[in-house]
Amino acid sequence: MRRAQRGVVLAATGIAGIALAVSGCGLSVFFPTVEESEPTGEKVDAALEPYYGQVLRWEDCGDFQCATAQAPLDWDAPTEGDIQLALIRKPAASDRLGSLLVNPGGPGVSGFDAVASSLDLTVTAALQERYDIVGFDPRGVGRSSAVDCYDDEGLDRLIFGVPNAVRGTNTWLTNQNEQTHAFGQACARESGALLGHVDTLSAARDLDMLRAALGEKELDYLGYSYGAYLGTVYAGTFPDKVGRLVLDGPIDPTLGQPEIALAQAKGLETALRSYLATCMPAATCPFAGTADDALTIIRELLETLGKTPIPSTDGRPLTSDTLLIAIAAPLYDREAWPVLDQVFATVVSGQAEFALSVVDGYYGRNAEGAYTNNLAESLRAITCIDYPAQNNVEVMKEQARQLNDAAPYLGVFLTYGDLSCLSWPYHPEQPRAAIAASGAAPILVLGTTNDPSTPYEWAVTVATQLESGVLVTREGDGHTAFNKGNACVDAAVEQYLVDGTVPPADVTCAP
Repeated sequence: MRRAQRGVVLAATGIAGIALAVSGCGLSVFFPTVEESEPTGEKVDAALEPYYGQVLRWEDCGDFQCATAQAPLDWDAPTEGDIQLALIRKPAASDRLGSLLVNPGGPGVSGFDAVASSLDLTVTAALQERYDIVGFDPRGVGRSSAVDCYDDEGLDRLIFGVPNAVRGTNTWLTNQNEQTHAFGQACARESGALLGHVDTLSAARDLDMLRAALGEKELDYLGYSYGAYLGTVYAGTFPDKVGRLVLDGPIDPTLGQPEIALAQAKGLETALRSYLATCMPAATCPFAGTADDALTIIRELLETLGKTPIPSTDGRPLTSDTLLIAIAAPLYDREAWPVLDQVFATVVSGQAEFALSVVDGYYGRNAEGAYTNNLAESLRAITCIDYPAQNNVEVMKEQARQLNDAAPYLGVFLTYGDLSCLSWPYHPEQPRAAIAASGAAPILVLGTTNDPSTPYEWAVTVATQLESGVLVTREGDGHTAFNKGNACVDAAVEQYLVDGTVPPADVTCAP
C-alpha cells in the first residue's frame, strides 16, 4: 500500500512540473503530447494477444516520455489478473534505429530512475543519438506493481537491527530464520499474489511483451549485473527474438547462493586490496603498513561492530552488516574510492553517521527516514524466488568454514545466505542451469577483471555457455565495463549496437 501511494505522488509531481514548465505556451498545459506505439501484430496465443498487441501511450514527463504497460500477473494463467509496468524513454536524437531497453541491475534497482536521473551514466551519447532509450521497472520493483512489506520504521528495524546473538551460533541461526519468516509473511500480506510472480523468467517474458508492444521485431537490450542475468534468461527463452544484446557484468546462471557468496567475498577482498594500493601511499589514508595489515584491521573492526555496534545521533546503530554495505558500495566504482577513506576514518574514530549515510544512499533512505524505493524488499523477494535455499544447518556451517578460508578477511560476514530465503513464502521453480540460447544472434558479454560484485570468471563462463557469445574484457577495477571511461570497451559496444558490427573474436581492453 505504501509503495502504490508513493508511485501516485511521484507521477503527480512529474505532471505538475510539466505544467509549470510550459505555462503560458498554449493548450499543451491541459492536453500533453501523446504518442502511441505501433505493436508488431505478431501471432501469439489468443490469451496473450491483449498484452502483445497493446498500444503504449507515451506522454510527456519533463524531458522524457512515460507510459504504463499491462502484463499478466501469471504468464501461465494470463486471464487471472494484471500487473503494471512503468516505462520511461528518451527518444533518439536523430536517425532512429529503434528502441534500446536498459536495465541497471539489482535485482530491485529502478530502470525508470536510471534513465530519468542518470541517463548519461547509463548509456553513452552515441547510443542516445540513434536509439530511443527505454527504462523500465521490472515486476515487483519501484513504480511498477511493486513488492511491499514493511513501513519505513519496519525497514529500519530490518536493516539496522542489532543481532542478539553471536553470528553462526544456534541461537543466532534461529533468530535469523525467525526474522526472515516474519519479513516474508509481511511481504505476502502486503503484496498478495504478486510476491509469487516476481521471478526473473516472468520478467523476461515481460521483456518480450514490451518488445512487441514497442513495435520491435527483435530485442535490442543493454543490461548491467542482474540486468545482464535478465538478458541471459531472455536469450535462453526467446533466442529467435534476440537482436543486439549486451550483457555487462553477468551472473553465471548455474550457480546457487553459496557459490555466489564465495565468489563475491573473494572479489570484494581483491577490490579492497586495489583500493588500499591506491590509498596507502597517500598521507590522508586511514591505514598504514601493508595491505594485509589494513585488511586485518578492517576484519577486527567488523568483528567489534558485530558485538558492540556504534550508536549514531539518530539512534540507529552501525553494525558489522551495515558497515559491510558501506565498504562494498564505494568499491563498485574507482571514482567513489575516496568515500572509503572517510568511511574508515570516521568509523575508526567511533563515529557512525558517515557510514550510515552511505548505507542510506544504497537503500534510498532520505534525510527524513523515508525509503524512496523498495530495493530492500524487491531484492529479497526476487532473489528468494530465483535461488533455492537448503535447510541443513551442518551444511551451512561447513559452507561458512569454506567461505572464511577462501576470503579470510570478509568471508565470515557473508556466510549463511540461505537463511535469507529459508522460510520465504515462495520457492524457485526454475533450475539453476547453463543457458545456451541456441540459434540466437551474436550476443556481446562484458567482464571486468577485478569486478567486486560479478567476478570476471562469470563473464567468461556466460560467454562460453552462450552459443553465440562474444567476450569483451575490460582490464581494471570496478563493477561492470561499459561507459566507465574505457574507449576500447565503449567502441566495441557502440559499433555493435549502432552498426551491428560483431567483433571477429574476443576482445581484451587494457586500462
